[in-house]
Amino acid sequence: MAHHIYKLQDGTRVPSVTTILGRFKDAGPLMYWAYTCGVNGIDYRKARDDAADAGTLAHAAVEAHVRGKSIAWTGEPSVVERAQKAFGAFLEWAEQTRLTVDKTELPLVSEMYRFGGTFDAILLGTKRAMGDWKSSNGIYGEYLAQLAAYGQLWKENFPDQPIEGGFHLLRFDKTHGDFTHKWWGDLSVGWEYFLCLRQAYECDKELKQRAK
Repeated sequence: MAHHIYKLQDGTRVPSVTTILGRFKDAGPLMYWAYTCGVNGIDYRKARDDAADAGTLAHAAVEAHVRGKSIAWTGEPSVVERAQKAFGAFLEWAEQTRLTVDKTELPLVSEMYRFGGTFDAILLGTKRAMGDWKSSNGIYGEYLAQLAAYGQLWKENFPDQPIEGGFHLLRFDKTHGDFTHKWWGDLSVGWEYFLCLRQAYECDKELKQRAK
């Protein structure tokens, strides 16, 4: 997905959900992963790029599927194999749940809280739900905060179409292509956490300017 610049109605540029969360992300697990790669004689940059390619390919396949477009499986054979495994698991889940995608990759801005974001999908079943998919080796708390922030963006921009079906997170394992589905009915604590980080983001920006 291309980088999107989010602006308020008056033209003021605002940070994205991922930018705010990324500013305060714990780098410990990433550093440990890089260290482990080094101990095992693995170039962490190649491992990182391979994993990212597999995730990008699986994500592109899901996006193409929901848009009714053809899927181009190109890349290293091992990467394609992982991506296809993840995509196959997604198709099976979609068939079992009978959820349909209403909107996908829609950039939105919150005038009230001054941030923007682009969610993966709005899912329709008996009730409207928010959907997000990740290519990662685990499910982390920040994912819940991200979903909650996307929920607020939707609520503010589509107040007459409430999300009553909760939040779905679909995870594609980068290494093995395993598939995990999680659902939460309420993520109010995730929204509270995100609001704290939104305020901290502004404070951090001002402190950096004053420290120059």
